[in-house]
Amino acid sequence: MSRRTKAREAALQVLFQDDMVEQVNPGQLDEYLQERLKQDDLVELARSLVDGVRKHRKEIDAMIEEAATNWAIDRMATTDRNVIRIAAYEMIFSDTPARVALNEAIEIAKRFGEADSGRFVNGILDRILNRAEESG
Repeated sequence: MSRRTKAREAALQVLFQDDMVEQVNPGQLDEYLQERLKQDDLVELARSLVDGVRKHRKEIDAMIEEAATNWAIDRMATTDRNVIRIAAYEMIFSDTPARVALNEAIEIAKRFGEADSGRFVNGILDRILNRAEESG
């Protein structure tokens, strides 16, 4: 597992908690990331993913809703929803190559999700990527 994958997994865990708990203490976020990742560059990557998803969540969720035909975002498994959010953020709003973000998301979904999570995440992210490429 790559170092960056560990940072993405930590970001997923924080965003999963965001979905479950109304008020998340920012100090606890940093403490958790430091304890889990131990290296400043990985903590910074995980923090940037969490902050980016939080900042662009409405836009990202709208993209997911559009791409997920017959699936309301709140009906998706919490893990799948947040894996997709992280990858969509990376594909659309960061310098991460889109295919890298997509492939990482699929692997993380397989590891943390259900049996069909990898295929589900792949389908949604592929639609988001295709729409983003079409719109320029």
